[in-house]
Amino acid sequence: MTQPAQAATRAIGLERIESIASDMETAAPQEVIARAFAEFGNRVAIATGFGAEGVALIDMAVKVNRRPDVFFIDTAFLFPETYALRRQIEQRYDIEIRAVEPEISPAIQEEMFGPALWKSDADLCCRLRKLEPLKEALAGLDGWITAIRRDQTDARRVARAVEWDYRWGLVKINPLARWTSRDVWGYIRENRVPYNPLHDLSYPSIGCTHCTRAVREGEDERAGRWPGVAKTECGLHLPAQEVEPIGIAPAASC
Repeated sequence: MTQPAQAATRAIGLERIESIASDMETAAPQEVIARAFAEFGNRVAIATGFGAEGVALIDMAVKVNRRPDVFFIDTAFLFPETYALRRQIEQRYDIEIRAVEPEISPAIQEEMFGPALWKSDADLCCRLRKLEPLKEALAGLDGWITAIRRDQTDARRVARAVEWDYRWGLVKINPLARWTSRDVWGYIRENRVPYNPLHDLSYPSIGCTHCTRAVREGEDERAGRWPGVAKTECGLHLPAQEVEPIGIAPAASC
């Protein structure tokens, strides 16, 4: 069992996790967020990629917790519009959004693995620039809040509003799990939430510049991610059955 998993298990208790999960499964996103802060306090953080779901989630969070802990994985390959949106969000809500960076720079990565690793081995590139930094960002936390929705990908279809995250060894809170894209955009418009202008240019899902393109008419909203590769996830949100269990036995999963 990893140290973060041990700490989370001791502090929360598996029965307590399941109780919270049952209570929150049909709750509104705002209720789920409020419960997360009430249960975990400063031991929970919000992970954002600055997508439409992410900015809606931040808007909800600051109405519950004036100074939430928010971070993003800065791969060094994000769009200029994404970095600009970070600054806009920080100014709008008077918060600081932490940048979590990979250990190696793009130049060192190229020296080690050759040019354009995202073309030759997209999974390795994601591991180096996203998964390993996330592991460091989650260390010491009891929970993390994400903006994923069930209808985004097959891998996310089983997401619960609150669940034990086998991959990272802590509680995972998905307030928007039951929402649709229409729900998200309805919230953004109603609350005048700033969003990435690339969304208006047929980019429903935005990641790194090298691995994101605009979607064509009739395509799935995730079709623009890793085009030409049989890949729809970077690995941050793989369901428990697709990874080796970490921290507790599968039978105890919530």
